[in-house]
Formats: sequence, C-alpha cells, structure tokens
Amino acid sequence: MNDLWWHTEGAGECHLVMLHGWGLNGEVWRGICGRLGAHFTIHLVDLPGFGRSQASGALDLEQMAERVMAQAPQRAIWLGWSLGGLVASRAALRWPERVQALVTVASSPRFSAHGDWPGIKPEVLSGFQQQLSDDFHRTVERFLALQTLGTESARQDARLLKNTVLALPMPTVEVLNGGLEILRSADLRAELADLRLPFFRLYGYLDGLVPRRIVPLLDERWPESESYIFPKAAHAPFISHPQAFCEQLIGFAGRLNGG
Repeated sequence: MNDLWWHTEGAGECHLVMLHGWGLNGEVWRGICGRLGAHFTIHLVDLPGFGRSQASGALDLEQMAERVMAQAPQRAIWLGWSLGGLVASRAALRWPERVQALVTVASSPRFSAHGDWPGIKPEVLSGFQQQLSDDFHRTVERFLALQTLGTESARQDARLLKNTVLALPMPTVEVLNGGLEILRSADLRAELADLRLPFFRLYGYLDGLVPRRIVPLLDERWPESESYIFPKAAHAPFISHPQAFCEQLIGFAGRLNGG
C-alpha cells in the first residue's frame, strides 16, 4: 500500500529522505528546506499513522521501515530524527544497497535506559502511554515541551513543534502508543555495530531525552561513524540552530561525494 504522504522538492543531485519524530509530521522540516534545496532533492514523509498518512494504524518498527522504503528513491541519504532515527536505521540495516548514508538526529539505538545505558527511564515512557488515554492533548504537549527544554529559544521552539502538530489531524491514541512502544522496546545497538554505510550522528548537548553521555559510548562502539554535538541545542537542533544544522549536513554530504 503506497498511501504515505510524500512531498519532493529541491534541485540537488543527492536524494535526502527526512523522517520526523514521535507525534509530529513532515512539516517539522519546512524551516530548513530552503537552506537544503540547492544541495539535495528532499523527500518529506509523514510516517505511517502520523500527519497526512493516517490510513494505517499502529505499526512496529519493521513495518514502518517497509512502508517508507516502498515509496523511497532508489538511493538516498536517510535522515531520521528521534523515532525517525530508528526507522531510518532499520531501513539502512535491511536495505543497505538503497541507503547511501545514514544520518540520525537526537536519536539513540536504544532510547530506554537499562543498567548503565543512559536513556529515558522505562517508567517515564510507560507513564506517557498511560496518560495518553487520560489526557491525550496534554500528554502530547508535555512530550513536545521536553524536547526543547533548556535552550535559549525553548518557548518559541516548543510553540513551533506544537503548531506543527495542530496544523494537521492528530494521530490516534493507538498510533501514538505504538510509537512510544517502539521507543520503549527497540534496541539496535548490536545490529548497527555491523553497519558498513557512512553513518553521521547529530546530538544536542542539552537533550533531556537522548543524553549526551551516549555519544562517547557510541563513538567507541561504532568507530567508523561520525558524531557531532550542538553545544546549545536540545532534542530539536534543526529548529533551535537551523543554520549550524544545515552546515553539518551539507558538509557531511560533501565528504561523501569527495568534496
């Protein structure tokens, strides 16, 4: 079923598939498309069940990657933010011949804290799942506010994220719960250790959902990958620091192509 909302723009030879995070939609990238359009042919997607792709119910991580890949260009850089980073990672692992490079933004191979692994406490994610049934809109707002906490532009960034959600039909509780379940249970650490594609990881120093402590852990686990931490950003560096974000992405693409 090719029923995902999909929008293509830009004039660059390099294709770039951009996947949003939990609760949101492809409009979250609009603020940087103008900066990227000369360098990439950009593909904005609403993940299954989100935004304008509401024909499907809740899917697991494998099913999400399959649905996006079904409409994707033959070869592209796949960029995923937060939950979208897990979807992009799953696509790169399953279809490496279709993925030129993997870029994850404020994402983790395992979002849930476990032992000495830093992340979101599982009870916090479970709490959000419970609260969705009790107060749907308030729970989504709280999660969005967490993503910008601590930045100089936190209030306006949170408002932008909220407006991005409210501009389109809200996902169902089932879909939102399915996304939280992926964040709670997915663990791609071992599989990504075998990834042989160019891999660039972008983080926010102030991120409360993907702690910066995971960066050196993954640098050690995946020595072939690159990482960069935006010093004053939280969970949405492309919103709080759009120019610096685009410079990092364009620079990475240039290195891929020998520039």
